[in-house]
Amino acid sequence: MNEANLSEQKTEKAVLVGLSCPGFTADQDTNEQTMAELAALLETAGGEAVAMTLQRRPAPEARTFIGEGKAEEVKQLAEANDAALVVFDNELSPSQISNLEELTGRTVLDRSALILDIFAQRARTGEGKLQVELAQYQYILPRLSGMGRSMSRLGGGIGTRGPGESKLESDRRHIRRRIDKLKEDLEQVRQVRAVQRRQRKKTELPMVAIVGYTNAGKSTLLNALTDAGIEANDRLFDTLDPTTRKKRISDTQEILLSDTVGFIRKLPHHLVSAFKATLEELVYADLLLHVVDVSDLNWQTQAETVDKVIAQLGAQDIPRVMVYNKADKCHPDVIPFFRPDEGVKISAKMGVGLDSLLEAIEKALGKGKHKVKLLIPYSEGAVLDMLHREAQVESIDYAENGTILEAVVDDKTYGRIMAYQIED
Repeated sequence: MNEANLSEQKTEKAVLVGLSCPGFTADQDTNEQTMAELAALLETAGGEAVAMTLQRRPAPEARTFIGEGKAEEVKQLAEANDAALVVFDNELSPSQISNLEELTGRTVLDRSALILDIFAQRARTGEGKLQVELAQYQYILPRLSGMGRSMSRLGGGIGTRGPGESKLESDRRHIRRRIDKLKEDLEQVRQVRAVQRRQRKKTELPMVAIVGYTNAGKSTLLNALTDAGIEANDRLFDTLDPTTRKKRISDTQEILLSDTVGFIRKLPHHLVSAFKATLEELVYADLLLHVVDVSDLNWQTQAETVDKVIAQLGAQDIPRVMVYNKADKCHPDVIPFFRPDEGVKISAKMGVGLDSLLEAIEKALGKGKHKVKLLIPYSEGAVLDMLHREAQVESIDYAENGTILEAVVDDKTYGRIMAYQIED
């Protein structure tokens, strides 16, 4: 279902429900901030939040998560606002979804199902569609016996996009086979990426990966730096498929710059797993640009969320530059650095601060780069081999008395080849 069709459909109304438990772990605790984010997710999926309620109790109720009294209140809210959906900010068990649908008479979705629905709309490439389908089946499989009303909604809508009703009605064995096939296909994608990474290593171009919370401005930054021409809209999860472009950041340094899927609080674990083929690019990056939307009042919490996902992927030790985006919307004195003495304040949309960012990238990748022209005698084959391994060779030519190279070298290599340097 494409977005043009979605715009023609009647907006689905929903009641949003959250649970705040003092004894819960942080990623399960729900507050007004995450509820506002849930409303934005619903809007992104094509729905409208017509009512919102937050239940406070010492612990979740096993049968209905929020208690039958609160479930009755939710039912009344839905009836009063003509809402066909009830969306929870927490992850629900299959039995809880079934019980809540019976009590409220409405289709019940949790946060994971809503995010998956958005991903199903956003996937454009073959790889993106494979990853979304795998995540959906991994979510659906344990819930087959309790999906209730959401499986019987013949008219479609939020929470029903993706594999399709006929596939959802298949038995578990079929779905498990499909999951295995999707994993095999994505493993092939990972192998292709591994080959591409080895080829990049041969070119000696450092990989710089743009990471950040969803809607922080990652695609806008890539466009501003490289004229990539990718779509960049003010909405959540606008980019699922990564784009990589070359960028010369100085006379002696060229990089590969790649954007990634945005992160979010309570990002489902199976989603991270399904997108491993894409996200593992971070693990092999030489530098991370952590883009933060400082115009958002909750930017520090969002930055911490991104840090946690980076750690989950095993990329926590990769050097990074903090990029404080949308700084044009804030007074400079009210933007504290997320980490002391680290970061650049920019506006990707306005093109402000980009030169400072390029300088910060070059500094983070290492000082002491030298662009040199060399004449290596044919008898010095070992020196030539060393340069191909340790330098960025930009051109090569052959003269009567040796090999002429133009290359970019670091301080260590420069000290070893000074004797071969010639004038242009």
